[in-house]
Amino acid sequence: MPDSTPLPTADALRGLAGGAVHLPGDPLYDEARMPWNLQVDEHPAAVAYPADPQEVARVVRAAAASGLRVAPQGTGHGAPPLAGRLSDAVLLRTSAMTGLVVDGAGRTARAEAGVLWGDVVARAGRVGLAGMHMSSPGVGVIGSSLGGGVSWYSRQHGLQCSAITAVELVLADGTFVRATDDQDADLLWAARGGTGGFGVVTALEFDLLPVRTAYAGMLAWDWQHAGRVLTAWADWTTGAPEAVTSVARIFQVPDDPDLPTDIRGRGMVMIDAVALGDAEAGARAIAALRALGPEIDTFALVPAADLAHLQLDPQEPTAVYANSVLVDGFPADAVEALVAVAGPGSGSQLLFVELRQLGGALRRPAPRGGALDHLPAEFLVLGVGLDVGTGWSAVRADAMRILDSLAPWSSRASYLSMAYEAAARRGFAAAAYDRLLRIRQSVDPDGVFVTPRATPND
Repeated sequence: MPDSTPLPTADALRGLAGGAVHLPGDPLYDEARMPWNLQVDEHPAAVAYPADPQEVARVVRAAAASGLRVAPQGTGHGAPPLAGRLSDAVLLRTSAMTGLVVDGAGRTARAEAGVLWGDVVARAGRVGLAGMHMSSPGVGVIGSSLGGGVSWYSRQHGLQCSAITAVELVLADGTFVRATDDQDADLLWAARGGTGGFGVVTALEFDLLPVRTAYAGMLAWDWQHAGRVLTAWADWTTGAPEAVTSVARIFQVPDDPDLPTDIRGRGMVMIDAVALGDAEAGARAIAALRALGPEIDTFALVPAADLAHLQLDPQEPTAVYANSVLVDGFPADAVEALVAVAGPGSGSQLLFVELRQLGGALRRPAPRGGALDHLPAEFLVLGVGLDVGTGWSAVRADAMRILDSLAPWSSRASYLSMAYEAAARRGFAAAAYDRLLRIRQSVDPDGVFVTPRATPND
C-alpha cells in the first residue's frame, strides 16, 4: 500500500527572516537554492536567508515545529554530500551575516557565517596579520573552518580549525550558545574540524598570524616533464623546512582569456609554493626546484594577502566534481602510476590533479584538540573535473582512476572537505568520531539538523 503520510509543509516559514524565505514555485526559489558548486541540483522544502542569530532561531523553531529538518549552508562549495537529502529540509543560507571584526592588537578575528576568506585576508592584511585561508578567496570561513582548513600556513601552524577560540551557534531548540574552552567546551571541540551538524554556526572567533609578506609563486613546465618534475619535487619535500608549503599539479589549463596567455589551453605541470620568512631564505628553500629549469618562474616576496589568489582557483559558481586520497609517501613508483592515469596520453579529462604537501605541524596533534586535530599523511592527492560534455560519470571515473592508482600508498583516513564520496567515519580517529556522534545526539536528539554527510544516525 502506498505511504499516505503527509509530507511536511514549509508554509509556516513564510514571513520569517524579513520575508527572505523562498518555497518551491516562488519567483526566487530556483536562484536561492543553487550552491556555488552547480553540480548539485537540490530542491529543498524551503530556502531561508536569515540576517542574524535571532532570525536563525525563529527559522529553526518553525522548521522543527513543521516536521522539517534544517541544513545550514554558506557558499555551497561543499554541497555535493548533501545531494538527495534535502527534500524535507529548509536550506538555511547564511550569506547575509557578514560581520567581521579584526583585532590587530589581540591578533584575532570574529567572522560571522557569511564572511568569505577574501574579506578576512584583506582586513587582516591592513594590520600586518594573516588568516589561515583556503586556496580561493571566495570560500566561506565557517564551512572551511568546520571541515579542518588546509592553508599555505599549515605545515608550520596546523589546521585552521585548531585556531578557533570560540564558536557562536543556534541549537536545535532555538537557543543561542557561545562555546569556549571554559563553557560548553564539547561544542567548541566539535567545531574544531567536526564538519558541523550540531547547530547553525553564526560566528567563529579565531587566531590570526603575524605575517606581512611571504616568498611565493609558481614554477611551471610543459606536462611532458611531469614524471621528472614530480619525482624531483617528491624527493625535495622530504627535507623541506616546515616554513615552506607546496602544491604540485598536473593541470589541463582551459583556453580561458582570463588566464595567463603563456599557460592558456596547455597541459602543464606546476609547483606552487609559499615560504614564510624573507626572500633570501625562500630562494634557498626552493633552489632545488628552480634547478629543474622551469619555463615559468613567478616567485617573489609578496604581501600575505596575495596568497589567496596564488592558485588561480575559479571564483564564480561552477559545476565541479572532486575526490581525494591521503597518501603516506610518494615514491617514484607512485609518480609513474599517477602520470600514467593523469598525464600526457592518459586520456584523462580532469581539470587538474593536485598533490598537496602535508606533514610538519599537520601531522602532529594540535595542542588545543578537536574532532580533527591533525592529518595522518604526508600528501593529499586531489582530482578535480568539470563536465565537458561527457557527463559526470566519466569525470568520476577519471578521478577514481587517480585514487585507484595510488592505493598501494594510500592512508586509511580521508580529508572530508576534499573527498565528496568518503564515508563520514573515515574523516576521524575512531574515538573522535564516536565522541562527535555523542555530542550531536546530546544537542540534537530529534535530528533537526542535516549532517554534512550521511551518518548511521541519519
